[in-house]
Amino acid sequence: MSNVLILGAGGGIARVAIDLFLKETDAQLTLYLRSSRRLIHLESNRVRVIEGDVMDIEKLQEAMNGQDVVYANLAGNLEQMAKTVVQAMDATGVKRLIWISSMGIYDEVPGQKYRSILDPYRDSAAVVEASDVDYTILRPGWFTNKDEIDYETTQKGEPFKGHDVSRKSVADLVVKLAVTPGFEVRRSLGVNKPE
Repeated sequence: MSNVLILGAGGGIARVAIDLFLKETDAQLTLYLRSSRRLIHLESNRVRVIEGDVMDIEKLQEAMNGQDVVYANLAGNLEQMAKTVVQAMDATGVKRLIWISSMGIYDEVPGQKYRSILDPYRDSAAVVEASDVDYTILRPGWFTNKDEIDYETTQKGEPFKGHDVSRKSVADLVVKLAVTPGFEVRRSLGVNKPE
């Protein structure tokens, strides 16, 4: 059984991942988000909800104690959030991090140049990659709400193969990464629906 801390637990991918964790694993979940009202529908003895801001290092460290995996599904000041998450992981000894980013941060999408809009994602990924945590960075394509699990991955340095992917597909990969020790550690994966 794994203890998984989900940062930004009210986000679209995170909510789908929470459902998959509860249906397909025996993981204990700690859900960390700014407004707990977003998760009032959850009733499980395997879920603990903490209302807090990722930038609050003391509260974040408190939530991280006893966790096996941190899954970060964040938006906002991503570079500083990445620094805070890595600092809290170092302080608590938690090693495994799953970090959601975006396709295009390495200019790996053929024919596309996403510059300034991706700077926060690129900068936060650089912080994570420079750390000593056992990270996996996910770089999904544009999200769809399709009720399907259908995806392929590419490694950093390989061209991105598609342009969209369902939230459920990304959530499925998050769950696999969280419960499979050593799977795709210190990797950055593009995630898209096969064309």
